[in-house]
Amino acid sequence: MALSKKPYKGTRDFLPDDKRIQDYLFDKMHKAAQLFGYEHYDGPLLEEVELYKAKSGEELINDQIYSFKDRGDRFVAIRPEMTPTVARMVAKIHKEVAKPIRWYSIPNLLRYERPQRGRLREHWQFNCDVFGGPGRLGEAEIIQLIIFFLESFGANEDHFEVLVNDRTIVDTIFAEISPDEKTTYKLYKLVDKSKKIPKEALERELNELTLKDNGSELFQEYLNLTSFDDLKNLLTKIGKSEVAEDFHQFVTETIPQDKLIYLQYDPTIVRGLDYYTGIVFEVFDKHPDNRRAICGGGAYANLLQIFNESPLGGVGFGLGDVTLQDFLTSHNLLPDLSKPNNDLLITFQTEQGLKDLSQLANELRKKGIKTVTNLEELKFKKVFALADKKGASFVTLYGDDEKAKGEVSLKNLKTKEQENFKISDSEAIFTFLNQ
Repeated sequence: MALSKKPYKGTRDFLPDDKRIQDYLFDKMHKAAQLFGYEHYDGPLLEEVELYKAKSGEELINDQIYSFKDRGDRFVAIRPEMTPTVARMVAKIHKEVAKPIRWYSIPNLLRYERPQRGRLREHWQFNCDVFGGPGRLGEAEIIQLIIFFLESFGANEDHFEVLVNDRTIVDTIFAEISPDEKTTYKLYKLVDKSKKIPKEALERELNELTLKDNGSELFQEYLNLTSFDDLKNLLTKIGKSEVAEDFHQFVTETIPQDKLIYLQYDPTIVRGLDYYTGIVFEVFDKHPDNRRAICGGGAYANLLQIFNESPLGGVGFGLGDVTLQDFLTSHNLLPDLSKPNNDLLITFQTEQGLKDLSQLANELRKKGIKTVTNLEELKFKKVFALADKKGASFVTLYGDDEKAKGEVSLKNLKTKEQENFKISDSEAIFTFLNQ
């Protein structure tokens, strides 16, 4: 039986056309993170399953991880997310390094999910995390970073919004509704899926829970909140005005005015993973054909405690390359990357041309000129079509006349300017290529 040429279900082959797009996205990720002072890190592809059991949600452990016993009888998993790994790494060094710790990574992740639009089994994820930031300034910076990153593609408030909530506030409200921790957990799960199920199903599941007096009414009132002012009024009503003021201060005093236009309060944003303890947020695409979350994150105060370390507050986000590309494509924000990006295509129309021009090619490469050498004689009428396919900005022409004079002709394909140079004068050629 012949082997399939298709990649494993839910994964992708990256042919050069696809890889150019991914490289462009990764380059933007590196630049945005580094402009905020974040340092690049990475971790192992495999982790012990116990690491995820300690702090990830049940769905991840039971249904989504790729796990197996290795030859040493250790129960391991291919990493499905990066936060437990970065927490483990920070736990080793946080006492010796200056705070806050700002790290970023672009890990390859794998989850056993049903492939669909915006979601595959394998993806790369832009992760940024801050540990040990004072107060809520780390949360504010993380939100500013993701906004800055999306703006670097030309996106604005017409393209996306940042839906924000605070699990401290949710805990405060649920304490007025729920009689015990088990019921609170169920309420969280119900809120998390409240937009994905019919209203009747939501009410049915809510009625199946044993709540405090007026708990059902308060829960529905909470779900109907639409603004920061509505939230403040509800918290004041139940005698928790200090909690409301703290959140209001975070929004109005730590987020720059020009970024506030992106923020919107949403009571259903609680994030599915169980380790979040503070601010949580999701970035939503506003395009009607791609109305979905493209990024999510939040604050976690206790993650290092699973390593018997003292609490160290952290906050981070994760943005997948698949959802990012869908977002940019929907809004026509991706540049044309259908062709390679080269500076110079070297062609020759005479025998021995490859030998004559090879030293020049190598000298230009040393100067940082991306130089593609055609490996055989090329007729003049085919030169410019090939240069276009190679994405070259300049091309050399080298025929019998140029060979006799020890020269090479260079043409700027954009301006149509053409000049002859001595083959040995790489400095003059370099200047022409950088005009």
